[in-house]
Amino acid sequence: MSDERDDTSQKPTPAGPQPEQIRFFGTTWVNHDGGYALRRVGAAVGSLTAAFAGAFLLRFAYEGLELGNVGSFVSWTVVVMFAVCSAIAFGKTWESFTRRLVPGSQDGSLKGLMAIGFIGSLIAYFLRSLAEAPGEKLARAEYDRAQTEYTRRRATRTGNPAARKPKRKK
Repeated sequence: MSDERDDTSQKPTPAGPQPEQIRFFGTTWVNHDGGYALRRVGAAVGSLTAAFAGAFLLRFAYEGLELGNVGSFVSWTVVVMFAVCSAIAFGKTWESFTRRLVPGSQDGSLKGLMAIGFIGSLIAYFLRSLAEAPGEKLARAEYDRAQTEYTRRRATRTGNPAARKPKRKK
């Protein structure tokens, strides 16, 4: 038995702009089909569970500092560092749902800070999943704009320009 696929059963790719795929959602966000609601619930539950698991692991790390007798200054510095990094990570993640990051911007230098504040990013993902697929609003705006541009460009074309008669000179 061969592994060839019947190309006639596949849907042809429609002309015009194609929607961007969103992580965990694919293109189901366009028409809210293909298990979109279930995926949103899964993303919300998964991100909240991961945030709780991360907080639980950070608690063990804090207890390790206490057992190591490093002193209250170091213990509180670590707690404040994780709180500040989580707050910044929350803000940056939430902002990334509403605007595209510019390539080469300073946001790339914040990767370490975002990794330390992963709980803030997970909470932002959870909260956004309650309303929509994270990044859906931005992707929908870009997709609608691309469709409008495509429709406008297609509407202005009339026939084959090579077949037009040349204009008469006066």
